[in-house]
Amino acid sequence: MDKLSALEYINQMFPTEASLTGVEPLMQKIQSEIRRVDGGILAAVRQQSNSRTKAKEDLAAATHAVEELMYKIREIKTKAEQSETMVQEICRDIKKLDFAKKHITTTITALHRLTMLVSAVEQLQLMASKRQYKEVAAQLEAVNQLCSHFEAYRDIPKITELREKFKNIKQILKSHVFSDFSSLGTGKETEESNLLQQLSDACLVVDALEPSVREELVNNFCSRELTSYEQIFEGAELAKLDKTERRYAWIKRRIRTNEEIWKIFPSTWHVPYRLCIQFCKKTRKQLEVILDSLKEKPDVGTLLLVRALQRTLEFEDELAEKFGGGSTNRGISNEIEEIGRDSNSQNVSDIRKKYERKLAANQGTGPEEKEGNKDLSVPGAGFNFRGIISSCFEPHLTVYVELEQKTLMENLDKLVQEETWDIEEGSQNNVLSSSMQLFLIIKRSLKRCSALTKGHTLLNLFKVFERILKAYVTKLKVRLPKGGIGLVAAATGMDGQIKMSDKDEKVICYIVNSAEYCRKTSGELAESVSKIIDSQLAAGVDMSSVEEEFSGLITEALMTLVHGLETKFDAEMAAMTRVPWATLESVGDQSEYVNGINMIVTNSIPVLGSLLSPVYFQYFLDKLASSLGPRFYANIFKCKQISETGTQQMLLDTQAVKTILLEIPSLGRQTSSAASYSKFVSREMSKAESLLKVILSPVDSVADTYRALLPEGTPMEFQRILELKGLKKADQQTILDDFIKHGPAITQPSIAPSTAPTAPTAPAPAITNQSLGFIASREDVLTRAAALGRGAATTGFKRFLALTEAAKDRKDGPFRKLFNA
Repeated sequence: MDKLSALEYINQMFPTEASLTGVEPLMQKIQSEIRRVDGGILAAVRQQSNSRTKAKEDLAAATHAVEELMYKIREIKTKAEQSETMVQEICRDIKKLDFAKKHITTTITALHRLTMLVSAVEQLQLMASKRQYKEVAAQLEAVNQLCSHFEAYRDIPKITELREKFKNIKQILKSHVFSDFSSLGTGKETEESNLLQQLSDACLVVDALEPSVREELVNNFCSRELTSYEQIFEGAELAKLDKTERRYAWIKRRIRTNEEIWKIFPSTWHVPYRLCIQFCKKTRKQLEVILDSLKEKPDVGTLLLVRALQRTLEFEDELAEKFGGGSTNRGISNEIEEIGRDSNSQNVSDIRKKYERKLAANQGTGPEEKEGNKDLSVPGAGFNFRGIISSCFEPHLTVYVELEQKTLMENLDKLVQEETWDIEEGSQNNVLSSSMQLFLIIKRSLKRCSALTKGHTLLNLFKVFERILKAYVTKLKVRLPKGGIGLVAAATGMDGQIKMSDKDEKVICYIVNSAEYCRKTSGELAESVSKIIDSQLAAGVDMSSVEEEFSGLITEALMTLVHGLETKFDAEMAAMTRVPWATLESVGDQSEYVNGINMIVTNSIPVLGSLLSPVYFQYFLDKLASSLGPRFYANIFKCKQISETGTQQMLLDTQAVKTILLEIPSLGRQTSSAASYSKFVSREMSKAESLLKVILSPVDSVADTYRALLPEGTPMEFQRILELKGLKKADQQTILDDFIKHGPAITQPSIAPSTAPTAPTAPAPAITNQSLGFIASREDVLTRAAALGRGAATTGFKRFLALTEAAKDRKDGPFRKLFNA
């Protein structure tokens, strides 16, 4: 047991007095157990004492055994060293003999190779003097191999003498070969039949010599071939820009004429390729001089410059195709064609073709083109003929950009003048034809420029595109209907009003759709240009300012549309104030001005909904609702006097107007986001209903009703309500003083939010008897307002049963600030 309690143990063993009789036997048992345990302890102590003595003896025996082992190891090591010394003494003579044999063998081999080298050098000297190039080429290879074996003996006089002699022979061979090649192209190859074969064998000798000899020979040959070119085209007659095409015809004719003769060169030398590179460099220098001289002659036509550049680019593409460099124009035209294509109008085959073209363009880049280190002397290994000549035209293409800008601006003016401001039947995108035609013209201009250059000129042309598109934005803004301005408009009350016909509404929708098309296509244009243009200039390609201009045009057009509809509602709002509300004898059907509002909405909204996209139609609805709701509320105050019957009629009209406004999304056939709009309209129109309920309430409770239904009201607004009720000035002043004395609005007790507060809040005020009475007063007002609604219902107008529903929740909504903006 972990914790033994003697007292508990005894009580457990002897729970009763009768059990005490067993104490004596238990004591005897315990004594016996104690004696047994003592005996065990004594035996364990004796055994431990004996084990300690035995352990000491075992340790001493082990130590002695280790010492004997170490002694034997030292003895074995000594004997091994003695054996090694004996073996070395025995093998010493054998090793000397082996070294002697090795040295003799090496000496015999070296002497044999030296004999061969001397003989080979003498033979090579003899062959070189006789110009036996084919045999010399083979002999050169053998001598080079033999010389490689004597690299370690460079300081030996005989070896040095042979190396110098070999070097002189190679120099003689080089001079012979260069001398023979100097006759190539002079006509001797036709007179001497074996000259071409001799030159072909000489190429083998050049390959056996150092690589620098081959480079020098090819460069000399190319320079000699182009000497006549320089003499011809540096003259005053042909050193002109309009003679550029004749330069390229000369080199192509030269290559075609000498194609058979130049077969003497090994294919690995790439002589035509190297000749074309030198031709391009010399041509570039000459054209730079010609172009610089043109700065002093501004009368030289731009078309002449562009034509020369086009011929140069065509020549560069021919060279790239001939020598395996590839054309860099691959996929550019396809990239430009994708600009402005509506992805929604593309069928499956168009999309498949688009991605097949992209896949083919990506597969065109072979692994050899991705290697970092490339030999530019080998065709197709990274040297790009594109731009080797044409890049010198780049600084002189400013006049070309100016010409393109002038042409684009003229086309823009023509497109706007010929614009019908209508859409053909069956059109799916409802975009003005001038927008699509403008981008077609821009795409053609981009094609022309990208075929000429992909440098700064293309970037400058892109900036021209920006200016053209911004000018188009300005021309579209001019077409938007404008409000009346000036003294006459201010005197007639038409200042700021925008009168729109049905056609004007359609034109505004077309402008919105066209601006969205142009905004989207402008981004695609910038993306395509950034792929086409040189990579170091791609950062300067940005169309964000143009996109912002078109976005601003969309906003302005939609607001113009809203203001135009507001202007249409002006006549109906004026008609509402002219209704004799004070003398109405009975409540009838909805008023004529309501029918007018319904007619305006019915005529305009379906057309606008069919032309505008859901996003822009929703924006239009939000702006329209934020205008009409507060305007209808304010228009009630413009009426003169309103009787009880007139108020009931106006309540009926308000419900009708509210219904008309709520049906606008369905009229436009765009109900995807109608929930927020409906809540928006219901909240604003409920404010007008609450105002009419206040006017309908009895005089003695009008102040309390106003506080309950319109807690945000002001004393000035309350005074106008009293005027609408037809009260006399004295009565108005009494009620107004009492209203101001008790405060402009009823303070409703706050309700604790259901969620946990995010910041410490002040303790809630205690509810006093006064506040309870005040709440009771508010409930009384609501009861009386409901009774008024029931009284109106007895006249047969069931719409007034819910007159008090709007008073249940008057908290500010998230759109209140938007309405007031």
